[in-house]
Amino acid sequence: MPDSQPRSAPVSHPDSRTRLPSTRELTHSTGRFTRQTGGSQSLERGLMLLRAFRVGSSSLTNADLAARKRAYRLAAVVVSLADAFHHATAVPDIALPLMRKIAEAEKVNVGLAVPDQTAMVYLAAVRHSRDSVSRTRRVAPGTRIPMELTSIGMAWLAAVPAGVREHLLAQIAEKAGDEWPALHKELSRGIAQAQAQGYCTANYQPGHLTAVGAAFRGPDHQWYGLNISFPHKPSEKPRDVARYAPLLLGLIEKISVSCGVEDGVE
Repeated sequence: MPDSQPRSAPVSHPDSRTRLPSTRELTHSTGRFTRQTGGSQSLERGLMLLRAFRVGSSSLTNADLAARKRAYRLAAVVVSLADAFHHATAVPDIALPLMRKIAEAEKVNVGLAVPDQTAMVYLAAVRHSRDSVSRTRRVAPGTRIPMELTSIGMAWLAAVPAGVREHLLAQIAEKAGDEWPALHKELSRGIAQAQAQGYCTANYQPGHLTAVGAAFRGPDHQWYGLNISFPHKPSEKPRDVARYAPLLLGLIEKISVSCGVEDGVE
């Protein structure tokens, strides 16, 4: 893992008295524009609707519109937006061949993702694990997974500045409700592991897949998450983690060098 991996203080419970980072601080630390203050309600509602779409969903209804036989549908402009996003960063194109090489050789899954609110969104994914979940579950660019339940999400949270992390943990806590104490304990474990070792582990698909995740900063100053997932075998987990964690960190080094970022210096 590059020496730029932050070593900030262990995560604490979100506190309403904690100063929330400003829009400028969030944008600078994550490398992507993030609004902290209130913006256009129409724009925010539109973005909320776009986030609701998933692979395989062509239309969505709500109680008000369903009564009039109308629905929200994706328009062709979304393709243009996706294309513009794709060309805004070279990291996925650079990373994909390197990811594919490991996935094919090791028969594992490898994914690259960035955050959107409290989710991680895959930019690239290569799946070669032979377990039943990997064979049947489609993961492609645009697939969203919970930041708080995955190694790739916890590793990303561990990498960003403490103010950004606390801001997101507060959102996750609000969403989790009564489940927050148990979730906070697991999040603290994963974040502390990532900060100490450069990677963390998680079982997002309990009983099926174990994953190791890490984070790195690209040439666009954005933090990216990277993971390797493989069949979950409790008796072999220490051996598998010992094998795949170094491969993951080595993959990050190769991606960073190919992107022109070495030891945190462009």
